[in-house]
Amino acid sequence: MGEHLNYGGQAVMEGVMMRGSRGLAVAVRAPEGNIRLRTEPLNPALYAGRLTRIPLLRGLPLLWDTLGLGMKALMWSAEVAAGEAGEAFRGGLGWVVGLLGVGLGLLLFMALPSFLVGLLPFALPAVVDNLLEALVRLALILGYLWGVGRMPDIQRVFAYHGAEHKTINAYEDGAPLTVERVQEYSTAHTRCGTAFLLTVVVVAMLVLAPLGRPALVWRVTSRLVLLPLIIGLSYEFMRFSARYGERPWLRWLVRPGLALQRLTTREPDDGMVEVAIRALEAVLAQEPAGDQEPAATTP
Repeated sequence: MGEHLNYGGQAVMEGVMMRGSRGLAVAVRAPEGNIRLRTEPLNPALYAGRLTRIPLLRGLPLLWDTLGLGMKALMWSAEVAAGEAGEAFRGGLGWVVGLLGVGLGLLLFMALPSFLVGLLPFALPAVVDNLLEALVRLALILGYLWGVGRMPDIQRVFAYHGAEHKTINAYEDGAPLTVERVQEYSTAHTRCGTAFLLTVVVVAMLVLAPLGRPALVWRVTSRLVLLPLIIGLSYEFMRFSARYGERPWLRWLVRPGLALQRLTTREPDDGMVEVAIRALEAVLAQEPAGDQEPAATTP
């Protein structure tokens, strides 16, 4: 499979964003029932430049850009779903909103678990201390995903998330992109942001273990300072698991991430799958001739 392509996506309000190696496409079901489509080219310097060939360093900027593009697509989809014009993506606003979201996520899922465990009035062995912090971090992530998943609007977003996964699974399996065939596939996919969260938790535990149990201030600070390394390693594991995911020993490693996706995916209806197919077809149309093959890289 061609590693130079990068098919992936995310669910948005009443729709799906898909991304390839050259561009992205957002398909949204408008209130009147038709599908609105928006395409945008990707930054070639970032997605096809030298940086994409440097392990560990490529993960953070690629994920950051993905977050900004995702926020822009989400805001555009919300306008379309609400019956507004939705004429264009709002350039810098997506990155501003994304930055605020990243800051909140860092405080809630990285700094807070470290702070809480660091407040314990008794000393724990370094291994136990680090494992406890990882469990607190995982519990916060699971609680957050479970809580937001109970909201009706988010349940529809999670169903579109399932449609996105089904469509990519079908395409990578070489199946025709029809609603009937796509519905036969799983809502789980190894290259998923939900699975990536679990990978970050595990990698963080391994990276932070040699630090032992430092003082509270350094404990929290070290988590934030080492985050680029943690993300870089997590990204490389996702690439590796996508490329060699069919090997039996690796299936066991990715199985927890696939199971976690049950919190963030739902079975989509046929109309949702139709939207996801439209988005992927628009992405494939932007790819160079002869390069339209599934990728072994993370979304």
